[in-house]
Amino acid sequence: MAAMVDERLLDDRLAELEKARSWSPRLVSRLESHIRSADDAGLFRVNPFTFAADRKLDEGEVIDLFLHATALGLFDMDWQSLCKACACVINSFRNLEDIHSQLHCNFCQADFAATLDDYIAVTFTIGAQVREIAFHHPERLPAPEYFRMADTPDGLLPDGTPLADFRAGAMRASGFLPPRETTRFAIDVAGEGVVLGVSPEGKAALLYTVAGPAAAGEQTVPVRFERRTNGHTKGQLAPGRISFAVENATDERGAFGVALLPADFAFGQVPIKYRPFLTGKRLLTTQTFRDLFRAEVVRANEAITVTDIALLFTDLKGSTALYGRIGDLNALSLVQQHFEQLRAVTRRFGGAVIKTIGDAVMAAFPDAPAAVGAALAMRAAIGSFNKGRTDRELILKIGVHAGPAIAVTLNDRLDYFGQTVNIAARVQNLAGADEIYVSDAVHDAEGVQPLLAPFALETSLARLKGIEDEMRVWRIAKGGEAGVPQPEREPQRIPAK
Repeated sequence: MAAMVDERLLDDRLAELEKARSWSPRLVSRLESHIRSADDAGLFRVNPFTFAADRKLDEGEVIDLFLHATALGLFDMDWQSLCKACACVINSFRNLEDIHSQLHCNFCQADFAATLDDYIAVTFTIGAQVREIAFHHPERLPAPEYFRMADTPDGLLPDGTPLADFRAGAMRASGFLPPRETTRFAIDVAGEGVVLGVSPEGKAALLYTVAGPAAAGEQTVPVRFERRTNGHTKGQLAPGRISFAVENATDERGAFGVALLPADFAFGQVPIKYRPFLTGKRLLTTQTFRDLFRAEVVRANEAITVTDIALLFTDLKGSTALYGRIGDLNALSLVQQHFEQLRAVTRRFGGAVIKTIGDAVMAAFPDAPAAVGAALAMRAAIGSFNKGRTDRELILKIGVHAGPAIAVTLNDRLDYFGQTVNIAARVQNLAGADEIYVSDAVHDAEGVQPLLAPFALETSLARLKGIEDEMRVWRIAKGGEAGVPQPEREPQRIPAK
């Protein structure tokens, strides 16, 4: 049956999407083709990295494409909490504020903290007003498809088999539980194994070992579907016919499935890898997201960890004198133009401006090489901007540090909090005119050394204000000769700033 598309709405939104920014040739038409021709599964939780890889497109531009398409109502954004033990989708939400920092998996019964780096994934589902797909109505899905909604196609076993396919192959029985009724699920087990009984709603979970001689008759296991579980009910059964009598003690429909797993199976012991996907960290360090979705915030009583993020701070040296020399309005205009220069560089290197503070900028990047590349490009951009402005030069100072941080909402805006933020700001304070300072963590990060090779570096031990121990920092002077080794010497010490 042909897909039902709202032609007028689709044409109008695609025309707006074409005008949103300058796109690569035929990029929007490729998205249109996908909307029209993909099956329902192809329009449910679209991974922009997979979309880009399949079509040999730039992943950064594809992320921007889906973000603009979402802002225009073509797609809905899905924030997913993934289980690190079994790679299932624990929860799926439309908004960042609905993500919880503490997670509990209904399938493997694992508890752990969510991190934006690894276990928060962002995908895109076609808007129901544009084209309706079966997954817009999970209550109408057959039980097997309903269970597959709890899977991500991006989780892989070591041999490359999608975990979703493995679980589907292991499922022996599944169905829905009418309220206030008992439903039976019978399976036959010929030999040893592990039987998993589970509900996506998290109100029933059991894990039985099957071993020993075959049973003489049918074995019946009573299961009560009522309250959220905090662990598997465990036991042992014999090979043969096994019947699970599931009593739904609630007033709502539920679901239950029975899977047969290998005898040596254990949750959390199978190494899981992922296809590349859009992480929460990558999205929050994307300028387009921050520009288009300013209302997205972390819930006030939640704080979500990012285990490794690169933070860049800039400031202008001598800005007070500049204001006095050329007047407030002229100086303000220059400062605003400098912000635009830094914002453009930040976007080019895959980062996002978090905020401006007076004449200073705080920006976040997904990794240290991106932040260092941006710092070098910022200095070059302001150098070019200054040409011909003999009495109006802007003198930039930059500092970069990387490490763990917490994503929070401050002043109704997504921000970062923690020691990494404090150190990054203080590393910037060390910098003089046209200087970049980076911490040891940034200097030693994979991929940074090739960027620094053309520059003369100086290392120092700095005592940063509020930081107990001295920190090694690296000064990247402007200019410098490529390939000139630095002499071995004791690093100088910089007093607290």
